[in-house]
Amino acid sequence: MAINLELPSKLDAAVEQAHAVGEHIFRPVSRKYDKAEHETPTELDDLGKLIKESKRKRAETASKPDEGPSKNGINMISVLNTLETSWGDVGLTLSIPYNGLGNAAIAAVADDEQLERFADVWASMAITEPSFGSDSAAVSTTAVLDGDDYVINGEKIFVTAGSRADHVVVWATLDRSVGRAAIKSFVVPMDTEGVTVARLEHKLGIKASDTAVLRFENARVPKENLLGSPEIDTKKGFGGVMQTFDNTRPVVAAMAVGLGRAALEELRAILEAAGHTIDYDKPAAAQHAAVSEFIRLESDWEASWLLTIRAAWMADNRQPNSTEASMSKAKAGRSVNDLTNKAVEIAATAGFSETSLLEKWARDAKILDIFEGTQQIQNLIIARRLLGKSSTDLK
Repeated sequence: MAINLELPSKLDAAVEQAHAVGEHIFRPVSRKYDKAEHETPTELDDLGKLIKESKRKRAETASKPDEGPSKNGINMISVLNTLETSWGDVGLTLSIPYNGLGNAAIAAVADDEQLERFADVWASMAITEPSFGSDSAAVSTTAVLDGDDYVINGEKIFVTAGSRADHVVVWATLDRSVGRAAIKSFVVPMDTEGVTVARLEHKLGIKASDTAVLRFENARVPKENLLGSPEIDTKKGFGGVMQTFDNTRPVVAAMAVGLGRAALEELRAILEAAGHTIDYDKPAAAQHAAVSEFIRLESDWEASWLLTIRAAWMADNRQPNSTEASMSKAKAGRSVNDLTNKAVEIAATAGFSETSLLEKWARDAKILDIFEGTQQIQNLIIARRLLGKSSTDLK
């Protein structure tokens, strides 16, 4: 039976709109904010207002299934939008108001009442701490129930948009003695007393996006701000929080796919300007070495793209996609780093200088193989799923 890999035409308008943002808003100021780290990109203000106004409408439209047994919904739209804006600039994509990684966390875990209550927030996501990186189960930030509030204490690092978002989704433990089952996520307004931005990091890439250190000192939030169930279930408690990654990892993969496409287009133009035609009817080995390498990189990019839309489609159709989400993130993260670095190498002086954006894209690409779980973590998750092993069995 033939497989139709074309996306539904109803998504065309959203894709075209997102591409226009990447082309006409992001790309022209991409170098500007690469050289002006920590400056707020004011060009996104109007875009943020439009997103806030249309968010509810888009969610309603995305929830309506296509004709037939399957549907493309909010996850697919999010992946496609992210791909197109990341083609323009990844750092600016991460800076779009009301479109933070914490919003994806809320969408993944919140109940219906919380989804409505937090519909208009801009939420960053705070997981990593000074004492751990990839081991999300090592959360030491605490949340203690005191009357009708949870009191949160701890420090979070590498919080994307942490100083710009108006809310932050914080991972904290209800009881450290219980282990990972007690880890829950909380929606915390940034103007809560006891929440402070300790500092902003200086980074290799995605400089248009701020990366903050946040401190929580007796920060009180209503108990209704705990996402999901407050019950500690040793079998599935942590799994509920981890569903966040099933939504966000395909989005990060989409960032890599968008950035990779930008680099491929630039490299193709450079090769053709040098007189090297890319001929798909001839064996790669029979063509110029740079063309042969381009074809390899492009095929790797195609695989990343297909894995990404598969993971998003499964999420929209309520199919367990943890394995596929990790596959898309692992493949796209590794491929975009290979692609952008090789593009810099092939382009020679044009790739290493600031005459084009290739060197910037190579720097931006590195984070896409790190945050939301490193390459090694993704491979570990995939191996556990395929082999039927638990985290205790396979470390």
